[in-house]
Amino acid sequence: MQEASFSGLRFIIGIIAFYYIFKFLARIFLPVLVKKAVENASENFQRQQQYNQQFNQSNTWQNTNRNNNDEIIINTANAKHPRETKKVGEYVDYEEID
Repeated sequence: MQEASFSGLRFIIGIIAFYYIFKFLARIFLPVLVKKAVENASENFQRQQQYNQQFNQSNTWQNTNRNNNDEIIINTANAKHPRETKKVGEYVDYEEID
């Protein structure tokens, strides 16, 4: 019986020690990991923006070369359109019947 209580006490102390060690290491390493994740996301965003700008410039250049007459053509293929709201259904008002 004494051995069982001692092993249970050892288990609880081990869990508490693990918690404090994890908490300590998280304070050290978590800011570094978050900083790396933010930098990677920023780089991906910048690369995507550069790609979009190059695509838009080449697309505009192709449109101007094709149209040599005096017409002004606005390319709206890349324009942002507002998203439609979700249509749930129509509202029904119920009345109580006595």
